[in-house]
Amino acid sequence: MKKICWLLLVVLFLGSTPFVLADEPVTITFMGWEASPLETDSVLKGIALFESRNPDIKVVYNPINGNYTEKLLTMIAGDAAPDTFFMGMGEYRQFQEKEVLLDLTEYFDQEYSLDDFIPSSAQLMSINGRIYGVSSCTVSPAIYYNADIFDAAGVEYPPKDPAEAWTWEEFVEVCQKLTKTNDDGTVDTFGVYGAENWDPRLALYYAAGGTYYDEAITEAAVDNDIFRKTMGDILALRNDYKVSPQASLLMEQGASGMSGAQMLQTGKIAMLLDGSWAMQELASMGFNVGVGCLPKMGGKEIATTVGQAHVHSAWVKTKYPDEAWRFLSFLSSPEYQTDLVRSGLWMPNRSSMYEPENVDEWYDRDVYGEGYEKMIPFFRDAEPYQTSMTTQAKANQIIRDEVDLYFSAEGQDIEMTIQNITDGVAADMRRR
Repeated sequence: MKKICWLLLVVLFLGSTPFVLADEPVTITFMGWEASPLETDSVLKGIALFESRNPDIKVVYNPINGNYTEKLLTMIAGDAAPDTFFMGMGEYRQFQEKEVLLDLTEYFDQEYSLDDFIPSSAQLMSINGRIYGVSSCTVSPAIYYNADIFDAAGVEYPPKDPAEAWTWEEFVEVCQKLTKTNDDGTVDTFGVYGAENWDPRLALYYAAGGTYYDEAITEAAVDNDIFRKTMGDILALRNDYKVSPQASLLMEQGASGMSGAQMLQTGKIAMLLDGSWAMQELASMGFNVGVGCLPKMGGKEIATTVGQAHVHSAWVKTKYPDEAWRFLSFLSSPEYQTDLVRSGLWMPNRSSMYEPENVDEWYDRDVYGEGYEKMIPFFRDAEPYQTSMTTQAKANQIIRDEVDLYFSAEGQDIEMTIQNITDGVAADMRRR
């Protein structure tokens, strides 16, 4: 009886006294890949800023090093996916087709317009007029160079203005001037490295007027003279002009295990063709590095490149769609991306950020060097990766694998490469 009375008194007391427990912040999980410790640090700084502006939301970040897509797929299959995550542009449409991405269109339309974004980002984000992921940046292949090597050779730096960029023939000539051979025939410094890698070779091929698929993305489009010439020109850097190394040669010279950035820093190469993300690492390595436009291709009057970047998406089963959107929206804001752009990791994806009055907010001359503003049209007007506009993961892999074989030490024949791509893509399309 006494216990009952005490319980009644407690109930009466609580019912008549203002007694409110503080709301706990909502915790959302966020997964991404660790391209570099510098990138992870930048993401964590961004999360801290978001949390300071949104005290009702806590973000737990889980960076994955290796096998990112497989890990995410496994977590989704096990109903244990993170609320929000990095989504590679090459997998974006494939994941959306599996109906595992939250449709963000209604949220997006309340805050943004696709016209706010540069054309390549807008095209890549939109899937049949719907938005399932929001980009935070763009990245594009360019030329990086060791300015000390150029100065010692008395050679002018790669132009930054796309209209003044080298032709392919001029590029080859510069590579030859910068290649230094020892008395025993070994090469001390190669003119260039990286043109055979996926992103630069795709950019050069597209700049020449080629594509990997037809316009409808229903069949391969490599059986043409543009493909033959572009791939042949790239391979000639190594095989004919001897101005670009291959992996086995680097190993023989004791440079095994060196990244492209390290080869550029140590003078093993004078130029590196790589994505714009490379600037962050290169700028931190303590040597005189510069950046310029890729060569003009196919008789074009200006140099062009390709552009894409990951998006940030939310799991369709997240318990916190509103909070997830607030976080994804922040990750797409100029406020968030400015720090990562200033560090050299990304380029802006917002049209407004390329306006002259806004460039100084993200253009750090200590990172990019003087004159970088001349490259704005090069990045802003980049073409989207056509391989990211399809759900054909296997077809994309066939193209990549076959071109890799063409550039391998054994050297697959160009006609066999074309035939294998054409047949492989056709077979994959028929399976759908």
